[in-house]
Amino acid sequence: MEIKIFSLFPEMFDGPLGSSLLGKARSKGILQIDMINFRAYSTNKHHAVDDYPFGGGAGMVLQPEPIISALRSNLNLHDPETEIILLSPQGAVFDQEAARQLSQKKQLAFICGHYEGFDERIRSFVTREYSIGDYVLTGGELPAMVMIDAISRLIPGVIKEQESYEDDSFYHGLLEYPHYTRPQNFEGMEVPEILLSGHHENIRKWRKKQSLRRTLLRRPDLLEQYTLDQEEEGLLEEIKAELALEQNADGE
Repeated sequence: MEIKIFSLFPEMFDGPLGSSLLGKARSKGILQIDMINFRAYSTNKHHAVDDYPFGGGAGMVLQPEPIISALRSNLNLHDPETEIILLSPQGAVFDQEAARQLSQKKQLAFICGHYEGFDERIRSFVTREYSIGDYVLTGGELPAMVMIDAISRLIPGVIKEQESYEDDSFYHGLLEYPHYTRPQNFEGMEVPEILLSGHHENIRKWRKKQSLRRTLLRRPDLLEQYTLDQEEEGLLEEIKAELALEQNADGE
């Protein structure tokens, strides 16, 4: 996959995108990531890329010319396999399903804003607009890093084993089950006996039940959108009965 990042601060990406799994994927040629400073496309003698808003108001607004010139010089704007993504608090909230969809594309372009906002006409060149949550950041660089990390790990070859991400929280619509490693006993806290049994079917069922329990307790909204199979319906009934017993015991 080819990723192009349009930012006034491309140096911010060097560390996060140059180390760990993403750094290895880039060195293997699985990912090609280019950072473009759209200030270089300003025709202003001072290389300014922003100006005061029409109608008045606080802050400065990014002008359309430098950004659109940068897009035209580095992308085929009519390629259906290219997604041009605007990072904005007004965008759809980025989630795992969006990451899956974007991981199938050949090329992604991220436009990272700064200052008060964008000239509205920039949106005419955008194919998707995303936010990473209901809060405001200084710029679009951090959301771009979050999205690139989430998308890249779904690209074949970035993570060695597909199962490593298929069991992740949200991949199948539920939160992930708890994990344990050595030592077996840590300060009196034991690894669940079933995980030491070697019985693969019982372990699978335990993990499924723990995933459902954790989702019910922490993110019940996810269960409202999730289609349970017959086994999961039975496990969920067990969980609810167990929780009711625990509440009754606490109330005594």
